[in-house]
Amino acid sequence: MGDGTVVTPDVGFVRSLQEAGADTLKKCYQCATCSVVCELTPKDNPFPRKEMLMAQWGMKKALASDPDVWLCHNCNDCTKYCPRGARPGDVLSVLRKSAVAENAFPRFMGTIVGNPSLILLALALPILLFGAFIGVRMSSGQPLFPEGQVVFDKFFPIHYIDPIFITTTTLVMLSFVISVSRFWNGLNTQPYKLLAYGRFLPSFIATIKEIVFHNKFQKCDANKERTTAHRLVMFGFIGLFITTNWAVFHMYVLGWRSPYSLTDPNILALFGGSKELVFLAYLVFKTFGNLSAIAFLLGGIMIVSSRLKDKGFVSKTSSFDWLFASVMLILAVTGLLSELLRVAGLAVPAYTIYFIHLIFVFYIIAYLPYSKLAHLVYRTVAITYSKMANRDIM
Repeated sequence: MGDGTVVTPDVGFVRSLQEAGADTLKKCYQCATCSVVCELTPKDNPFPRKEMLMAQWGMKKALASDPDVWLCHNCNDCTKYCPRGARPGDVLSVLRKSAVAENAFPRFMGTIVGNPSLILLALALPILLFGAFIGVRMSSGQPLFPEGQVVFDKFFPIHYIDPIFITTTTLVMLSFVISVSRFWNGLNTQPYKLLAYGRFLPSFIATIKEIVFHNKFQKCDANKERTTAHRLVMFGFIGLFITTNWAVFHMYVLGWRSPYSLTDPNILALFGGSKELVFLAYLVFKTFGNLSAIAFLLGGIMIVSSRLKDKGFVSKTSSFDWLFASVMLILAVTGLLSELLRVAGLAVPAYTIYFIHLIFVFYIIAYLPYSKLAHLVYRTVAITYSKMANRDIM
C-alpha cells in the first residue's frame, strides 16, 4: 500500500491569491489544456496544471519553492486557450509575487512592498531621509533651492548621497543573499532534487545566455511582441547601472569631481593634453547614459501599451505589476527631465524633479529584493537549478 500525502488546505492563502489577482483559479477543472499548449513547460511533470491545483489547495510552502513557477514567462498562451477562463498565466504571475514575499528577509518587507496600497508607507522612508539631509544643509543658512547655475551637488551634496546609497546597497545585498538562500534550500527539497551539483557553472552560463537573448520569449504565441519591450528595459537598466558605476569610478578611483572636465589638469594629462579627446570621451559617457535612459523609458512605455492592448482574450494585470510599471516610468521620466531642466537653467523645477528622482532611485534599490525586479534574480536561480536537475528544456 503506497504512502499517502495529507494536504491541509490553507484557505487564507487561497483568499490572498484571489485578492492579489488570481481570482479565477477556482474555475480550473484540471483539463490540462494549459500544459499542452505551453511551449516552455518540461515534458516530465509539466506546468501550469499542477500549480493551478496546488494554488486551489493553498499549498503555500510548496509553491514558494516551486522552480516551475519561474520557468513560466507569462506568455499567456495558456490563458488564451483555457476553455474555462481560469487565466493560468495570471495565477502564475501572482504565485511569483507570493514566492518573493514568502522567501523575503525580513519577511514583513515583502508584505509592505508587495502591497500596492502601502506605497505611501514605502515612499515615506526616502522622503523623510532625503528631506532630513536637505534640512541639515538649510540649517547652515543655505536656501532650499541654491542660487546661480543649476548644480545638483549644491542642492543635495554627493557626500550625503553616497553614504546613503552605499549603506542601502550593502543591506540590500545581505537581504538578497538570505532570501535567495531560503529559495534555493526550498528548491532542493523538491521531488526532482539535484542529482549533479557539478553542473552549476555550465547551467548558469546557459541561463544567462537564455535571459540576455530572450530565447524563451520567441516561443510565445499570444505575447511575442513583448520581446522587444523587455529587451529595451533590461539593456536600458544595465546601461544605467554601468553609467552610475562609471561615474563612481571617476570620483573615487580617478578623483575626478567633474567627469572629463576641460580645465582639470589631471584629466587633460590622461588624454595627452587634448581638450578635443576629453570632450569626445565626455560625449561618449553622456550619450551612453542618455541612450540607456531612453531605452529604459521606451521599453516601459511598450510594456504598458502591451498590457492595455486587446489580445483577443481576457488577462488581468495585477496592481503589483502596475505599481512596478509606474515606478519604472516615473524613474525614467524624472531622470531625463532633471537633465533637461538643468541644461535649461530652470532651477526650481530642476531641483524639485531631481528630489523626486532620488526618492524613486532609492525605492528601486532599497526594495529590490521585494519588488518585481527581484524576479530577475529568482528566475535566474530557478532556471539554473532546473537545468542542473534536467527540468528545463535545454
